[in-house]
Amino acid sequence: MTQLPPLVEPSAPLSHDEVARYSRHLIIPDVGTVGQRRLRNARVLVIGAGGLGSPALLYLAAAGVGTLGIVEDDTVEMSNLQRQIIHGRSDVGRSKAQSAAESIREINDGVDVRLHEFRLDRSNAVALFEQYDLILDGTDNFATRYLVNDAAVLARKPYVWGSIYRFEGQISVFWEDAPGGVGLNYRDLYPEAPPPGMVPSCAEGGVLGVLCASVGSVMVTEAIKLITGIGETLLGRLMIYDALSMNYRTLRVQRDPDRSPITELIDYDAFCGVVSDEAVAAADGSTITPVELAALMKDSDDVALIDVREPVEWDIAHIEGATLVPKGKILSGEALADLPQNRRIVLHCKTGIRSAEALAVLHDAGFADAVHLQGGIVAWAGQVDPSLPQY
Repeated sequence: MTQLPPLVEPSAPLSHDEVARYSRHLIIPDVGTVGQRRLRNARVLVIGAGGLGSPALLYLAAAGVGTLGIVEDDTVEMSNLQRQIIHGRSDVGRSKAQSAAESIREINDGVDVRLHEFRLDRSNAVALFEQYDLILDGTDNFATRYLVNDAAVLARKPYVWGSIYRFEGQISVFWEDAPGGVGLNYRDLYPEAPPPGMVPSCAEGGVLGVLCASVGSVMVTEAIKLITGIGETLLGRLMIYDALSMNYRTLRVQRDPDRSPITELIDYDAFCGVVSDEAVAAADGSTITPVELAALMKDSDDVALIDVREPVEWDIAHIEGATLVPKGKILSGEALADLPQNRRIVLHCKTGIRSAEALAVLHDAGFADAVHLQGGIVAWAGQVDPSLPQY
């Protein structure tokens, strides 16, 4: 059982208004007034006000965490509203951090909300983490996850981690300097980032909106337990939630005896990569812009536009004249024999990542003049055909 001492000392006694607000906490023996005073004294930093940050911030505020920091440099988009419940329709186009702050203050005006409207990177992460007691990381890319982990190790801070994809979520607690020699960090679970293109982002692969609530609420539960020192935390365990089978299971995570100590922050984009080196090399000099492609298609019948997305994406929107050949069939070699030999092949996906991976395979297979569309169908809709829906 990984029960840890309270992370935060209690604050001054609660006011009458606070007793009324938090009464349902106060009558829980394991929480009580002391636990609530610890929550009020806690400083929690949430990385991102997106899918997981939204429910996490709302419930941390409702629970009475005294100081909430938000790291967020993005703006609200229409596609966010399917899961990022801290924002509303009128917030589209606004700063996510400021939108989140307004929602938090509406729930609990006693919370000190601190906005950090910049991109988290190796120049600012450690100094920022040192200002807080606990970090919550629900980011959706591996580069930021490794940055958060390494910065938390250097700042000697615990953090709660969560991730989501389609119908599945994962949650754990990492704390290199945890008392009792039970410390672990993210690199014990994932020593290396997966190969580029192996794990699609939520933007590429999708996520069930309500999954964010399930995973985000577990993250906040872990935060409350760490702050107050109650219960058994997920330090040393990985919780996996499968929404389709409605199944929660936990796996043990052990310290990797061979991992190297973390002594500095590195170039995490280079460490993780977005696309493989082969895809970068293939795209170099073999990329066409939407405007160039439109002109080419107008003046020539020798273009074979191949859409490497999935059928469900094709149903949302597709470019007239394109042929659907999902990336998996190209990478496996299954579709290569069916591709036209006498026409110039132009690959495209949603944003250009998957088409670059497929392009590398085509070049290796002898389709030397094949190119891919810069920015994918998103760029095409923005620059050439605004009648296509954006997703």
